[in-house]
Amino acid sequence: MDVLLDNLDLFGPFFLRTIELFLIAAVGSLVFGTILAMLRVSPVPVFRAVGTVYVTVVRNTPLTLVFAFFVFAYPLLEIVKIDYFTAAVVSLTVYTSAFICEVVRSGINTVPVGQAEAGRALGLTFGQILGEVVLPQALRSVVPPLISTLIALLKNSTIAGGFSVAEAGAIRQYISERGDNQLVALLWVALGFIILVAVLSFVQRSLEKRWSVAR
Repeated sequence: MDVLLDNLDLFGPFFLRTIELFLIAAVGSLVFGTILAMLRVSPVPVFRAVGTVYVTVVRNTPLTLVFAFFVFAYPLLEIVKIDYFTAAVVSLTVYTSAFICEVVRSGINTVPVGQAEAGRALGLTFGQILGEVVLPQALRSVVPPLISTLIALLKNSTIAGGFSVAEAGAIRQYISERGDNQLVALLWVALGFIILVAVLSFVQRSLEKRWSVAR
């Protein structure tokens, strides 16, 4: 307990920063990943190709390299200046979106084709069919893998600690500089992530229960 109590000025703000990083990247990934999924099921070949290339390239690129690009290489382009936190958010969003896309696309594929055909018969456009008919059903069917992907995002956020972002993954380094027990500090960090994952698991169970009743 001494390690935790003596370093509350690290654990508190750093975990809050981790939660902030996770929430922003999670929202961005869900939005962008859903858009990618729509591209992948689009009737337009060019859109499908763009979505496929993006997912294939990003899913096979190590997250550390994505971070390295936005932290070190992107500033050299001199387009828009971003700080380390923003670079971490963009890196996590770009990377996780590819996985969210595949989860949402698998959910779309579970919706009977007759649903889309019925929508077309009513005169709905492709966007309306996806937004009003297919996606609501698809998202209900992929809650477990979707939450699992977000849990992976939460754990991946620790990589930001190696790129000058003051979040939970960087606590060990600061504890080392203070001369406290690093192993104990890591155990407290692990406990913190276990609690955060437990919260996400609770959200998953709640959504599954609510949406199963709705169906």
